This record gives sequence, structure tokens and C-alpha cells, in this order.
Amino acid sequence: MKKQHRLLRDAIVIAALGLAVPAGAVDEKAVDEKSGETSTKAKVLDKIRVIGNPANIKKIPGSAQVITKEDIRQQNYDDINRVLRKVPGVYVREEDGFGLFPSISLRGADTTRNAKITVMEDGVMMSPAPYTAPAAYYSPTAGRMSGLEVLKGSSQIKYGPHTTGGVINYLSTPIPTKEKAYLKSTIGSFNEQRTHAYAGNTFDAGDAGQFGVLLEGYRRQNDGFKKIDETDDFRNGDDTGFDKTDAMVKLSWEPASGMYQRFEFKYGTSELDANETYLGLSQADFNADPTRRYAASRFDNIKSDQKQTSLRWSVSPTDDIDVITTLYQTDFKRNWYKLRRINGDKLPGIIETPGTSQECMKGNVGCDITVRANNRKYQAQGVESVGYFRFGSDNVQHEVMAGIRLHQDEITRFQWDDIYVQADNGTITGMTSGVKGEAGNRFQQTKALALFVQDTIETGAWTFVPGIRYEQLDQTSKDSPDASPVTLQGVGGAKGRDGENNFSVSAYGMGTTYEFNDRWTGFGGLHTGYSTPSPRGTRAGLDPETSTAFEIGARYTNAPQAFAAESTFFYTAFKDLIVIDNQGGTGTGIDENFGEVDTYGLEFALQYDAGLANKWGISNPTYLSVTYTNAEQKNDGNSTDAESIFSFGKKGNKVPYIPELTVSLGTGVETKKWGAFISGNYVSETYTSANNVGGQVFMDDQGQEIRDARYGKTDSYFTTDISTFYRINETVKLFSGVQNLFDEEYVVSRQPDGARGGLPQFVYAGIEMEL
Repeated sequence: MKKQHRLLRDAIVIAALGLAVPAGAVDEKAVDEKSGETSTKAKVLDKIRVIGNPANIKKIPGSAQVITKEDIRQQNYDDINRVLRKVPGVYVREEDGFGLFPSISLRGADTTRNAKITVMEDGVMMSPAPYTAPAAYYSPTAGRMSGLEVLKGSSQIKYGPHTTGGVINYLSTPIPTKEKAYLKSTIGSFNEQRTHAYAGNTFDAGDAGQFGVLLEGYRRQNDGFKKIDETDDFRNGDDTGFDKTDAMVKLSWEPASGMYQRFEFKYGTSELDANETYLGLSQADFNADPTRRYAASRFDNIKSDQKQTSLRWSVSPTDDIDVITTLYQTDFKRNWYKLRRINGDKLPGIIETPGTSQECMKGNVGCDITVRANNRKYQAQGVESVGYFRFGSDNVQHEVMAGIRLHQDEITRFQWDDIYVQADNGTITGMTSGVKGEAGNRFQQTKALALFVQDTIETGAWTFVPGIRYEQLDQTSKDSPDASPVTLQGVGGAKGRDGENNFSVSAYGMGTTYEFNDRWTGFGGLHTGYSTPSPRGTRAGLDPETSTAFEIGARYTNAPQAFAAESTFFYTAFKDLIVIDNQGGTGTGIDENFGEVDTYGLEFALQYDAGLANKWGISNPTYLSVTYTNAEQKNDGNSTDAESIFSFGKKGNKVPYIPELTVSLGTGVETKKWGAFISGNYVSETYTSANNVGGQVFMDDQGQEIRDARYGKTDSYFTTDISTFYRINETVKLFSGVQNLFDEEYVVSRQPDGARGGLPQFVYAGIEMEL
């Protein structure tokens, strides 16, 4: 009983430090104040999450962090790249400045389009086709979330199919337990207009049980911070922005039955219309004006539409058994209409090579401009059931977790090229429409069966967590949706494979924690992991990527002093690393096994609230997060196609886009009436390709000079964000802030095609109301 009260006390203090899970995790019904016992409902809701109640972190045999809704709202973040800065061991490669297309890595895995991590929302995979095409242009909207959970070292057993990196679980707004309405409106730089609203309640229907409902909407629009070079027939260069709209409905029912049950239905949509481009800048043009866009990108636009549906049934037949079953489906379609070639030449070479094509790109001479409609449709669906079984003796307690998932996902590619004729003055004088499907008409599908078993064994101060995961994949790849599966044209069915293949993968591991006392906990683990290739990659000869990951660390929590810290050493050895080709849309589109990569490093996170510790009557939250990483290639690369960031890789070179050092820190003052906060973020420079050259010119082994805008380095940078709020009353709060306070200019990426900068100084203000 005392232990339950102590865990709740620690959870409350950790929440004040910014380490707690989102609203609802520490439920008012979670712990009975008289008995100190955790309710069945709270236990079941806890299982749906990756981490759950913050008290659970003490027993997790790996590095685990949570981001609360307060963390997200404190700086008014909507960009997932900014939200994740506080978490050690997370690396982000920005692209558009707003976080529309994130590329996230955990502990040194390849950053490309989140391909090496498992991204979920409320425990359901959110990649449009997580097995068939994990590198895709959709990520849940961070601004509407009530929190995020990040699990690295110990995630390899329960979560897949990409277990070499880790898992990020977005937590959407929960159905309120009582009547609640929320409205937040923001205006800001670049004609920023943002609105987030939801309303919900849970009703007691007597013998029928309890019914809950939530209606939610989120919209953000912005004119963009870049300007396209204008010509005589194009005068709308300032329109480089986007419009994104999310809608969500949730319904729940808890029958008044003898055993606890809960049904929850969720349906959501997300629509994006963005005038975004792959085209970056030459280094010289970036130095002159990092917000410039070349005239040839005037046609670039992406439209996408995502729909998600899920039905979850949670049941507890006894106090020691919980079963959670989820039926889910996601549908995603997008068409990124974007510049592909000029006069038949590839863009990265044009950007760094003076000549006719470069001048054409800037709207100064006549030429042919090829724009491709990258039109694709995705679908994912499945059913997953996970059971939790608790048993044991006075000395040893077990919780066996066993799960099964049947899943199917697919992608249909149906593309075409349009050719525009540009005159010497930059005006467009004609256009020839391409034949639909001629630039790509392919179909890929994966059917997967996943099984896992994990046992949490508690004995005295020790906790042991052994587990194993197994997946069986059946893959289909066709060069036309109506064609028979045949060998890949130009590759010839490597290793005797054709368009239909099946294989299995497995992962296993052991994690452990030791509670030295109420404040100190040690943890460690050794796990294997895997990341599976696409069906097209399998038939081209790719093998699954595998990893062996080791970590050891310690946690310290001193609730009376409002202090918490965690430090972790990690080492991961990747084998048959799968790297994504076709990054810029001009490559062969065939991924490759690079070989071996080793990463190791140290993560450190600290939170302290001097106001709480010293009973000042105000809160003074302070945090520090540091990550050191060494990510090294252990062999030469085979690829000579610059579309792959691992082309021309050499043994001993650094892995692209993995910074050696990241630091995030912040502090603030908060009273019941007002508050002010400041945070800073440092990222060291990174190489942007595996050849590790410092500029945009590379000499290959034959002495041939290759110019490519994607070669070189990103800049090291330090940015500062500030925010303030004033509470008019218990219902209404005013807020304001500045992101990138000192308007720093820096290269964050050279992918997909050329140098790209981060968000310039962004000023905002708004109002928040909660009833």
C-alpha cells in the first residue's frame, strides 16, 4: 500500500518536472486514496500506451521518455522536430521548416523518412504502408496531440516491423471523463493561422454503462517563408505555404457488466495541400538568401489525404488477466507534383554546375522543364490482440505479455511526366501532358503475421524482462498492378527471387532493472532487431537488416527535491543496413544493403524544479538533455548513384545526418497567473553523404569529378525559443512567443536536392480557453 502511494507521489512530482505521460495517464480513478490499489480501468488504459503511468519508467529495462501536452503547448509547437528536441538519443533531419515531412532517427539508424522507426498513434501503426513502403510522406500532426512516448532500447520485442531504431507513439486527445471543451487559436509570422478545438464528455447511462464522446478539429495554414523567383507570367512567388486540416471523432462504451470491458471507436482524417518542393539551393545562393526558391519550382505542390479507423476492445475477465484487441485500417493517397529534370539533366548536378540548365532553373533562358506527378495510393489494415497474464508467489511475480497481429499493407504507384516549354524570358509557352502510368505503374503488397511473448519477472529489487518476436512475411511485387509477378526488369530476380517471396524474421532479448533504493535504479539490456525490405527490394536481392543493441544506464528520482536524471550508454551494431535509393526521385528506385554500421554513444537527461524543491510558491522547471553519438561505416559502399546518401561510402566514414553532439536546455518561471520560458537547442554539423566530403564536389576512384548539391555538410547551429502566458481567469489564457529568437540562418539538410534552411524567426500570439 505504501509503495502504491509512493509511486503516485513520484508520478505527480515527475509530472511537474515534465516527465509524465499525457492527461489521463494518472487518472483520478487510478489509485484509491484509502486502499492505495490501482483500479482495473487504470491498469487497462495503461496497457494501451507504450510507457503509460510515469511510475512504470522505473521498471522499464531501457531508455524511455515521455513528452506531455504541457511540453508541447509551452512553446506552442506543431513541428515534431522541435517537440522531440528534449528527448536524448533522437536525431531529426529537417526539410521544410514546419515539420510536414520529418525524418527521424533513434540512436543512429538511417533518418530517411522515419523508415527505421515504428511510428504509432494510440498504439496503431501510422506509416501509410509500414512493411511495404515505410519511407512515406505522412506523420501525425504533433500540435493536436496530448503527448508522445519514446522507447528505444527495450522496444524490439513488442513493436515492429522496424525494431532496429525504436518506437515513437503519438497520444491523441483522450475522451474526457467529465464535460470539457477546449479552444486554442494562434496567429503569427508568414500569415500563420492555427486553430485547435475539441469537446467531449462521458455520460453515465445506468444499467447500460458509461458512454463517452470526443469531437476534435485542428487546422493550420501558413503562407510559407520562402520566395520563388518571379517571371513575366508568374507573379505569385510568395505563395510557398500550406494548409493542413485534421478532424477526429472518438466514441467509447464501458458496459455495466460483471467484468470490466471498454469499447473505443476512433475515426480521423488529415488533409494537406502544400506548395512544397524537393528543390534546394546551391551553397552560393543559400549564402546570399536562404529563403530563395528557383523559378523552375513554381509548379511544385503536394496534396495528400489520410484516413484512419480503429475499434479497440479491452476486457479484464479477472483481476490478473487483461486482453486488448484492436481492429484498424489506414488509407493514404498523395500526389507530389514536382520538378524532376531540366533539359533532361538531373537537378543536383545542375544546381552546382553553371550553364544553360542552371540558368533555365532560375528562369533566365529557354529550355524544357520536366515535372513529375508522383501519384501514389497506400492502404494498411489488420487486427492485433495482446493478452496480459499475471501470476506468481510471494517472492516472484510474473506478467506474461503475448500478442498476435495479422496485417496487410500495399502501395500502388501511378505516375506521369508533364513537359513545360520555357522561353528565354522565363515565361511558359507550352505544355505537353504525359501519359498517366508511363513514369511508373507498380504495385507492392505485404501480408504479415507477427507473434511475440514477453515476461516481466519481479523478484525483490530485480526485474527481468526476456522476450522473443517472430514475423512471417509474404510479399508481392508487380511492374503493373494487373501484371503477373515477374522478375524485376533490369535486375533479373537476384538470388533466384521473382515477384512473389516469403521469409521470416525474429528478434529476441533480455532486459533487467535493479532498484538500489527508492531513488536509484539501474537498467540494462541486450536485444536483437530487424528492419524488413520492401517487396521490390526483396526481389532485387535485399536481405532484412538486423541489429544487436546493448545499453546500460541509471535513473535517479528525488521527489522531495523535485529532481530527476537518467544516463544511458548505448551500442548498436547494424548488419545488412538497408538504405533508401530514390531519395530525390531520379534514382533507380531500388534500395540496397549497405553493409555494417556501428553506433555508440551516451545520453543524459536532467530535470529540476528549484521552485518546488525550495517551496518558493512558484515553479521553476529546468531541464538539460545531451546526446553524444559516434556512428561509423564499417565497410565501403557499393552504390555509385548519388540518389543514395550512402553512395561512395568508405570504411571509417561517418553515417550521414547523425550529429556527434546535440544539446537541449531550458528553464522558466510559472505562477498560477503567469509564466515565461526559454529553451535552447544545439546540433553539431553532420556529413550529408557517406563519402564525407566537405563540399559539393567529389572525386571518385577513377579521378572523375562529380558535382552534386547533396554532398557536403550541414551547419552546426544553436537556436533559442521563448514563450510567455498570462491567465486572465481559470478559463482564458493569453500566450505569445518567438521561435528562433535570433533569426539564425543555417543549412539543416542537403536532401532531397540542394541546401535547405531552418525556420527563420517566427513570432506568434494567441488565446487558449478551456471549460
